[in-house]
Amino acid sequence: MKHLLALDAGTGSGRAVIFDETGRQVAAVGREWSHPEEEGVPGSMRFDWERNWKLLENCLKEALSQVSDLDLAGVAATSMREAIVLFDHQGNEIWACSNVDARSVEQVIALRKDHPELEEQVYKASGQTYSLAAIARLLWVKERRPDIYEKAASVAMLSDWIAHRLGAPLSIDPSNGGTTGLFNLKTRSWDPALARDCGIKKELLSAAVHESGEVIGAVGSEASLRTGLPKGLPIVTGGGDAQLGSIGVGAVLAGDCAVFGGSFWQQELNMNRPFEDASRRVRINFHAVPELWQAETIVFYPGIVMRWFRDAVCPDLKQEAARRNISAYALISEMAAQVPPGSKGIIPIFSGPMNYSKWYHAAPSFLNLSVEGNISTRAAMGRSILENAAIVTKANLLRIRDFTGTFPEKVIFAGGGSVDPFWCQILADVLQVPVETRKVKEATALGAAICAGKGTGLYGSFSDGVAAVVRKERLFEPDRGNASVYQETYDRWLKAYTQQLSLVDAGVTTSMWKAPGE
Repeated sequence: MKHLLALDAGTGSGRAVIFDETGRQVAAVGREWSHPEEEGVPGSMRFDWERNWKLLENCLKEALSQVSDLDLAGVAATSMREAIVLFDHQGNEIWACSNVDARSVEQVIALRKDHPELEEQVYKASGQTYSLAAIARLLWVKERRPDIYEKAASVAMLSDWIAHRLGAPLSIDPSNGGTTGLFNLKTRSWDPALARDCGIKKELLSAAVHESGEVIGAVGSEASLRTGLPKGLPIVTGGGDAQLGSIGVGAVLAGDCAVFGGSFWQQELNMNRPFEDASRRVRINFHAVPELWQAETIVFYPGIVMRWFRDAVCPDLKQEAARRNISAYALISEMAAQVPPGSKGIIPIFSGPMNYSKWYHAAPSFLNLSVEGNISTRAAMGRSILENAAIVTKANLLRIRDFTGTFPEKVIFAGGGSVDPFWCQILADVLQVPVETRKVKEATALGAAICAGKGTGLYGSFSDGVAAVVRKERLFEPDRGNASVYQETYDRWLKAYTQQLSLVDAGVTTSMWKAPGE
């Protein structure tokens, strides 16, 4: 039995996960990491490549030790998108930042002031705006760290950094590299004209472009000694986390839609061409499947809000959960299930709908609480949080429909949120489409493993890989009886959210999050 290794540089941890060729997970080891702000650089999120590589090495050694009959066919890496690494001419790291690094406020303001049409040009060519793209961060390095900028010979992503550390020549793939804002949607490759127009030296675009699932090198002697991986093991191009997650849940055809529910909720709708959103509210990305693109929207912080609610409002549930040997989140869902749909009128204000051209959120709050009787209980508040993640997901999918003409007929739900059957049912009821879950919850790692299997010939295509390893778990049909109450809840929330944004605009409240320059 052959095995496939996935390495994952996520926002909160590095992971090594091993699957056999049928998709059975046989080992998984993770190490938490953080990305501290650089001293004197507000909004920055520094990626410590030396420390974090040692953590990944430890993950690798431990994972390899857990499998007695290991027969690795190949390895592929995935990572949080938007995080970038600068390399010098010798291929050494000289600067890196994490995914939502927001140090470049002044650069974004200057770009919009001095070149008011440029961001629209960037969006039309690449599907990205200044909100998350690397453009403004690279200009920050150019202006604030000219010593580093002068030495920089290449820019690449964390998944590419992992492959390079293992021994592969430096390369980049569209699904992850496209989030730099320096790729062209039509060619699926670097766009030197965009770099020139943005004031970025084209020499940085030197990493060779390879599609996901291509062999790009082999594990070298040093990496073999440090990790325990066999020398010569094929290294295969991986990709961005959401895109490989899409492969890992089987969303590999045009029209497929996947929702990933974690700290952020991401909605990915597959397209057979790069549709353009004239409003620039929705992000357009490359799928890791070469013939596809994706319309992507993001709900901010549902998982983080649930963690806050657990710790701040329901701390007593942790002890009860430990006694019953279940998650405190499961107890919150138990309470919430006793509350009728609509959460007794409570309107939670957290993430707003995606607006990639002017991206900011209202201040976190609960509206329409009642002080009478047993109405606005913590059970009702908990349900309102669960419902709200689904409601913002609906708002985002409607924005995708506005320019593609497509609303999904079915949604594949993965990530931590999909573990909760109650949350799955709420999502189905709000969207009024069936919601399907998968047996393997490590969707992103499984997608990387499928890449490794495709590259090494275990699977003839991504579709073959999906057929071999992806297994359906459960289907949640929408309750038609809840359609009207959730439509009313959606309409009330949307009106309320617009008003809450006006308070941020007036300086009365503080945005939960805003992109650089907003």
